[in-house]
Amino acid sequence: MASTTKPIFKLTTTAASVSRCSQPPPTSLRSLSFLRTAAVSSIPIDIKLSRSHLNTHRSLSVKSAIKTVEFSTEPSFSAASTSDESKPTILVSEKLGNAGIELLKKLGDVDCSYDISHDDLCKKISYCDALIVRSGTKVTREVFEASKGRLKVVGRAGVGIDNVDLQAATEFGCLVVNAPTANTIAAAEHGIALLACMARNVSQADASMKAGQWQRNKYVGVSMVGKTLAVLGFGKVGSEVARRAKGLGMHVIAHDPYAPADRARAIGVELVSFDQAISTADFISLHLPLTPNTKNMFNDETFEKMKKGVRIINVARGGVIDEDSLVRAIDSGKVAQAALDVFAEEPPSKDCKLVQHEKVTVTPHLGASTKEAQEGVAIEIAEAVIGALKGELSATAVNAPMVPPEVLSELAPYVLLAEKLGRTAVQLVSGGDGIKSVKVVYRSARGPDDLDTRLLRAMITKGIIEPISTSYINLVNADFIAKQKGLRITEERVVVDTYPEFPIHSIQVQISHVDSKFASAISDGGEISIEGRVRYGVPHLTRIGLFSVDVSLEGSLILCRQVDQPGMIGQVGNILGEQNVNVSFMSVGRTGKRERAIMAIGVDEAPNKEALKKVGEVSAIEEFVFLKL
Repeated sequence: MASTTKPIFKLTTTAASVSRCSQPPPTSLRSLSFLRTAAVSSIPIDIKLSRSHLNTHRSLSVKSAIKTVEFSTEPSFSAASTSDESKPTILVSEKLGNAGIELLKKLGDVDCSYDISHDDLCKKISYCDALIVRSGTKVTREVFEASKGRLKVVGRAGVGIDNVDLQAATEFGCLVVNAPTANTIAAAEHGIALLACMARNVSQADASMKAGQWQRNKYVGVSMVGKTLAVLGFGKVGSEVARRAKGLGMHVIAHDPYAPADRARAIGVELVSFDQAISTADFISLHLPLTPNTKNMFNDETFEKMKKGVRIINVARGGVIDEDSLVRAIDSGKVAQAALDVFAEEPPSKDCKLVQHEKVTVTPHLGASTKEAQEGVAIEIAEAVIGALKGELSATAVNAPMVPPEVLSELAPYVLLAEKLGRTAVQLVSGGDGIKSVKVVYRSARGPDDLDTRLLRAMITKGIIEPISTSYINLVNADFIAKQKGLRITEERVVVDTYPEFPIHSIQVQISHVDSKFASAISDGGEISIEGRVRYGVPHLTRIGLFSVDVSLEGSLILCRQVDQPGMIGQVGNILGEQNVNVSFMSVGRTGKRERAIMAIGVDEAPNKEALKKVGEVSAIEEFVFLKL
């Protein structure tokens, strides 16, 4: 079997995973431990199996709690049920559309405490499994600390997540999801409305007429056709604004370092540098998130680079503009007009100079405020939160890797294999300077770009870290915890001549620069090395050090290195039987006839010290180790 080695990447760990089994599922029940958070009250994993014609498919819900899950091929095809568990509590702190509330009520108990204070939020959050906010609620580190690990998901009903402390959420293993698509059109339409309103002085003329005046000459506007509009931030909303501006006859340019050039070309938009965009535009429309890099991005220096008489629209985030600088730019004539839907402080103070300025058109954060958008956002965020509480990975998660559902489904059996290999490998370590370097080798027939291993890395991380620490690892915080503990995982792919329809042939875990309590686990390279495969949907240990074995990774395991001779299985079996320890299987792998061998014994109960002592006293046994899987 020919093989070639292709390094993939070297990263400090990340995520967790799931897949289609490469063989038929076993008829017996199998137990499976999965992801968890620090939550005191956890939700079990659901694995739902469905049979279509002659093919068996599996889909795995990723739960943020560790529970026992069973694979079953009984006709019901349901391995776990949530009917016996208490309903999750979902706190909604700001107004949410009725359609979303009704969806949430089907899953859990919904507490609509609108306009709750920060102190009251901290008091209440320890009883909540999910929190849904808009832009007004600040979900700070204090909130996550007050949740005491129970909070599993924060849903932001909208696009921006600057009011949520993502770092704290990640550290506490809490998934953060948003609703980025439902209000896209509404926000884009509002941006165009403000652009036209500002260009033609609609708001000022309206106020003048209602004051009993008729000032046609005062409110002469400017035409939009043929003018250059610079869209800063070419995401969903920015690109929709560009489409509409093109329809108005405007020349549109854009700046966004992450925007695909082909998408811009398809709309007829030219991507340019930031300085080129702001220095050549007649109108500038902002669609930037509020981050440390964008906060007060538009300041005195930025305004100075702009064309005299430029007009600015902001329906994104108020904090990207230094409001005092904008007032000065308007008063100097550098900026002719501004149209603002968002402010650094919301609501702004009554004496806010921008709000009161005659050359500024303002609205009270109405970007997403259409009936259609409100209902759409409510449904989108409700579905994302419900999915997260059920253990599904959301496509709108903002602090976890984006893993397509088809990848999750395909990798399902290998998730447990990855965790079990990590858990097995760490129990073989006896000393050294601590585990710092782990190498994972995936053997697969797939091409280099056709295997997403982020989920598997997280499960290996979980398996290695959890048995020797108080940390709880899940998909959200695996990378953070690994970095915090100085654990570095590198990955390598070996292309093998096997079946490409199965994503992974085997996974090998190597731990370097440590001593082993089971010397036979040391490879020629001096590192602890174990390897495993999925057989009939169940993870198996297939190699330890230089020895080939065939061991189901379930329950507990005794590994013995011995001289290959008759009667060994009987001797050890008798010792365990005398101590009422039930043996589930035995397997022997050897280097040659009557030479060295590894005997693997699966046990249903953990042997006591006396039993293990007697096993070690068998003359032909050179070393042994007990592993709790």
